[in-house]
Amino acid sequence: MARRIQADKWLFAATVGMALFGIVMVYSASAILAQQQNHNQYLYVIKQASWTLIGLLFLVGAMYFDYRRLCNRNLVVALLVITCVLLLAVFGFPRVNGAHRWIRFGFLSLQPSELSKWALTLFLAWFLERRAGEEHLFWRTFVPCILVTGILAGLVLKEPDLGTGIMLAAIFTTVSFTAGARLFHLSLAAAPALVVLAGMLIFVPFRLKRLVVFMDPWSYAQSQGYQVVQSLIAVGSGGIHGMGFAAGKQKLFFLPFAHSDFIFAIVSEELGLVGALIVVLVFALFLWRGLRAALRAPDRFGMLLGLGIVSSIVLQALFNISVVLSLVPNKGIPLPFISYGGSSLVPTLFAVGVLLNISQYADSPRRSSAKVRAAAEDDDGLGYRKLSGALGSFSSSRSPVRRYS
Repeated sequence: MARRIQADKWLFAATVGMALFGIVMVYSASAILAQQQNHNQYLYVIKQASWTLIGLLFLVGAMYFDYRRLCNRNLVVALLVITCVLLLAVFGFPRVNGAHRWIRFGFLSLQPSELSKWALTLFLAWFLERRAGEEHLFWRTFVPCILVTGILAGLVLKEPDLGTGIMLAAIFTTVSFTAGARLFHLSLAAAPALVVLAGMLIFVPFRLKRLVVFMDPWSYAQSQGYQVVQSLIAVGSGGIHGMGFAAGKQKLFFLPFAHSDFIFAIVSEELGLVGALIVVLVFALFLWRGLRAALRAPDRFGMLLGLGIVSSIVLQALFNISVVLSLVPNKGIPLPFISYGGSSLVPTLFAVGVLLNISQYADSPRRSSAKVRAAAEDDDGLGYRKLSGALGSFSSSRSPVRRYS
């Protein structure tokens, strides 16, 4: 059996540090708004702290739950079905900010599109592990993956939520390419996807307007470009060292969604370039240690699952920061670990817990696959015996799976 070691301390520290930092920044960004709306300046920070605590409990639980138990067909199918049902259920609830993205029950709310990212990641890791050595087959391997991705992305785009739809496409591309999918097959999927994306940008009036505003937000500073302009003002006002914690001005009803999608602007304003760069560097540390854990996983399933988790979190962070800095058109998507909201935070922390569990089984790249085959004989029967055959092709020079040193 794979040698179990201590979880990656740097990965754990980066995750917990950003989650705790998020509580602090949510308070700074939301206190005035909460006081004005609910006569309680601690409302949002109490909720964020509660979600963080729940998320950390899930993280710790996932750390001690053998990730290989997730490689189970019934579990994967059940998660996909539940996710699709929830994505359909959102249309039975009122629109929020012009979109059907939330399922609300009293003070509780759920955003199923966040769950879709982890459902897709788990499916791809499980399915491509079963198809080890057959990654190059179009109908048997590639088409099922693109169909599941298309169904989830289609439901998310219908809400509409273009940002999460793009994230699903990015997860599919990253995991499939790493598993050994042919570039020709990926290009066949990319061509119609780009046509659909162009159509959604050009022929949907509000998205077309966003593109126009993106080209010159200052010309629309009092209308559609207001949020981006206020975000840039916040970033520029911070200078090198910032205005000081809780001393920012843009959160005083100038910058909408300051405690959620645009919280990085408040970080830049109050903590300056130094604070913003530290946040970026922590995400870079997360990327490094996450990739290290995934690529050192003792089996193919762990590698693909870990890469899917890392790519989803880091790409979402890059997307969010790019929106705040007006490097890409405005699109509502939270900054992982830091933005307000439990629908994003709890699943993300659980996913990192799985990644930390994978890091506990990290092994030498020169490790013999015979050890894994021997471990399979002692497994608990949840499908892990199939892993031994998959790993044969994983370590074989004939396998198209890309190798890393």
